[in-house]
Amino acid sequence: MLVSKDSYMYEMIRTELTDIVGDDNVCTRDADKFGHSIDYYWIPEMWHDRGMETPKPDFIIHPGSTEEIARVVKVANHYRIPVVPWGGGSGSQGGALPVYGGIIIDMKRMNKFKGIDKEALTVTCQTGMIARHLEWSCNKEGYSTMHLPASIACATIGGFLAHRGTGVLSTKYGKIEDMVMSLEVVTPTGEIIRTLPVPRHASGPDLTMLFLGSEGTLGIITEVTLKVHPQPEAREFRAYIFKDFHTAMSAGAELMRSRLQPCAVRLYDEEETIHHVRKVFGMELDKGAYLVFGFDGRKDIVDCQMRYAREIMEKKFKGKDLGSKGGELWWENKYKFFYPPFMFHMPQAFGTLDTVATFSNIEKVYWAMKKVVNENFPQARFIGHFSHWYEWGCMLYARFIFEEEHVPKDPREAAALYNKVWDMAIRAAIANGGVINEHHGVGLKLGRLMKELYGPAMPVLEGIKRQLDPNNIMNPGKLGFKGV
Repeated sequence: MLVSKDSYMYEMIRTELTDIVGDDNVCTRDADKFGHSIDYYWIPEMWHDRGMETPKPDFIIHPGSTEEIARVVKVANHYRIPVVPWGGGSGSQGGALPVYGGIIIDMKRMNKFKGIDKEALTVTCQTGMIARHLEWSCNKEGYSTMHLPASIACATIGGFLAHRGTGVLSTKYGKIEDMVMSLEVVTPTGEIIRTLPVPRHASGPDLTMLFLGSEGTLGIITEVTLKVHPQPEAREFRAYIFKDFHTAMSAGAELMRSRLQPCAVRLYDEEETIHHVRKVFGMELDKGAYLVFGFDGRKDIVDCQMRYAREIMEKKFKGKDLGSKGGELWWENKYKFFYPPFMFHMPQAFGTLDTVATFSNIEKVYWAMKKVVNENFPQARFIGHFSHWYEWGCMLYARFIFEEEHVPKDPREAAALYNKVWDMAIRAAIANGGVINEHHGVGLKLGRLMKELYGPAMPVLEGIKRQLDPNNIMNPGKLGFKGV
């Protein structure tokens, strides 16, 4: 912020903010500022670990209503103060970091469950609600959002909307943007708007899709109406081992082309099958690539779908059947990868190079990224699995891992090494038909590559940003947009 915290103007601004949300909901304590200066992005974690100062907000606001947010945003515009929305703080891209100070709007007080429309099968809630709490509320009435990501216990609904998040059942039920009916949004100038109440119409461009994935740069999403689904009568999984990654990918692609509508498909390359799947599941697996898939719905339909899927796996691609137990183990342990002792964490250096491409390109993307990491960073390990599948292609969840002895102690050298891996790997993905990211977002981490991805279309995005946010206060420096 341009105003020094030791000046009386700082106190004048705090007075205005306190007048809006109350004294208890304006935080300036050092502990609160520190807690909002680090998310799950590796660089700020490393920066702090090395004893370096992390950028902190000037004020942390805990609003209780959309109207309060609108008033705070108007104050921020008047003083040209950056505003950054904050959900659960579990993002991996630095998207919520207050790199220019200013106001953090922590959304977690806005966590109200507004109810289920049982005729339209929709649910409405405020976006500060933790995803697990929303799911529990729906479950009590016999429904599910079917949005079940690994971060469900700590991330907010607003965080998923901000970066187009994906859950483990996305193959059948879609990503978060496929579940959205309508949004309530506070614009960068402090106006409150609602997008149209239905997602399919010919009433002009779809404003809902403009705000989804905008990562707080075009406004603050305060309320959402989502689709919900009846709990399925049955959900069954089955797993196979294939001789190599290419054969397994071909089998998975054929499953999707069959339009049998699996609820989930996961494919692990040979490296991750050996070093990770075996360890997490406690399974004895042959050498090869592990593929698991499942179906849900009416029991008789699930049985039919599974029968046809098994024919594809066994007759056409000669997969070794691990049975329903091999599949159920994945479902029961699907979140273990992201918690101790299986997760990657400091002092390792690691990153998730997720991208998405068509079936025509996804193997090329995988091999290009693997080659770049293996040849240029031989001290790193590259593993990959394919987490979210669509009719036209799938998502590559690739990761690089440096063990502690290969990570520079100097924080600047460590950051430079980390960024170099990202630059080279993501450029390899783009060159072969991939994109910057599939469901973790762009944030601060990948913003520098947005112009390369979008090319001549990037000025269109920048023009939208200028029009909606003339004072450039909304999460500046993220998504490839300019800083303050």
